[in-house]
Amino acid sequence: MSDNNIKRLGGSKLEITINIPRSKWEPYLDMAAAEASKEIKIAGFRPGKAPRKLVEQKVGQEPILNQAAEKAIQKAYVDFIVKEKLEVLGSPEVVIDEIKEGADLKFKARVAVMPEVKIGDGYRKGIKEVNKEYAKKSPVAADEDIKLELDKLANSRAKLVTVRREAKNGDAVEIDFNIERGGVPIENGSGKNHPLVIGKGVFVSGFEENIVGMKEGEQKEVELKFPDDYHQKDLAGKPANFKIKLNLVQERQIPEINDEFAKSLGQFADLEALKKNIREGLEHENKHKISEQKRNEYLDKIIAEMEIELPEILISEEIKKMLGEFEYQIQAMGMDLEGYLGKIGKKKEDLEKDWRPQAEKRVKSALALKEIAKQEEIKVESKKIEEEMNKTLTYYKNIKDMEKNINLERLYNYTKGLLENEAVFERLEKL
Repeated sequence: MSDNNIKRLGGSKLEITINIPRSKWEPYLDMAAAEASKEIKIAGFRPGKAPRKLVEQKVGQEPILNQAAEKAIQKAYVDFIVKEKLEVLGSPEVVIDEIKEGADLKFKARVAVMPEVKIGDGYRKGIKEVNKEYAKKSPVAADEDIKLELDKLANSRAKLVTVRREAKNGDAVEIDFNIERGGVPIENGSGKNHPLVIGKGVFVSGFEENIVGMKEGEQKEVELKFPDDYHQKDLAGKPANFKIKLNLVQERQIPEINDEFAKSLGQFADLEALKKNIREGLEHENKHKISEQKRNEYLDKIIAEMEIELPEILISEEIKKMLGEFEYQIQAMGMDLEGYLGKIGKKKEDLEKDWRPQAEKRVKSALALKEIAKQEEIKVESKKIEEEMNKTLTYYKNIKDMEKNINLERLYNYTKGLLENEAVFERLEKL
């Protein structure tokens, strides 16, 4: 009977006990000694060639035993999880009973594994209800939405004309401002020639209203209160003095929305052609939104029927992934994560805590889709996976040095997962 065994712990953890016979692990002593001898000088021997006993006399037996045990344990552990087909997560916590030359080497390894996922058939009823509800929803764009998009386009092409009158709502202005509390300037509370469109509501409530009626060169000082939910906690709900100087007033002349306006955009014969293009774009967007909402509701129904013990490592890894995604978005806007966190008055740990429920849902969703693919025997052909991979690789060919840094095995598994998930959703849509 083997001394090796697996004990199941809570939270999708295992405790593996492995016994390595002395005949299997003692050869690692010579390997460990050879490595140690490369770092020291022993008269009469080239580096790495001195006998073990001489090396032990020089560095002591304990370092050699520890190094040999580490190598033997690593090999035995990997062999065991491959043989038992265990899906382990992260590195194990290893506890060694005793390291002694001439004796077997016995150790315990605690490690998280992919959790067992149980999903009964109950979710199917919920999916059918979702499908029935979403069958009533239409992606057709309303005329009001098209008008709103046309207004946005016209506003984005407003011509700015400098005027000498009082500022009014809708004007583009440039201002100097200073914000003080108790006579002391607040951090990041000043600006020179700051551009602003009055009425957009980007400043503290009451600030833009106080610019209305001012003329170029005029100055004003007002007391305003920061919102109770202001991102800088030390200012939230507190009053402050705002010193304002108006430097420039420009009237925004918005073009009339007609055939000429449509032609000015370069690719439309008339206003109807522009409206048609906007309608198609909105309906494509609406269709995508409806699909995303429906799929999220699918996942809610499935997760409600799931039985699972989530390992902590999966949640922490997902939070780390979310932070990476967020940091990339922040950098794309010309900021760094540290600067952003400083502005909203939070630490990275706060984000991790806030995002934990979302991370748990993301992990559960991924495992649920994988389990349903298994239950439904959904498999994607290698040819289709490779076709999608080639699309990705073609895209990255155009980005310097990116293609050669791609891990093809990881890309294959990622692409396979995406296609399997899509196939699962398509199957659910037919229920």
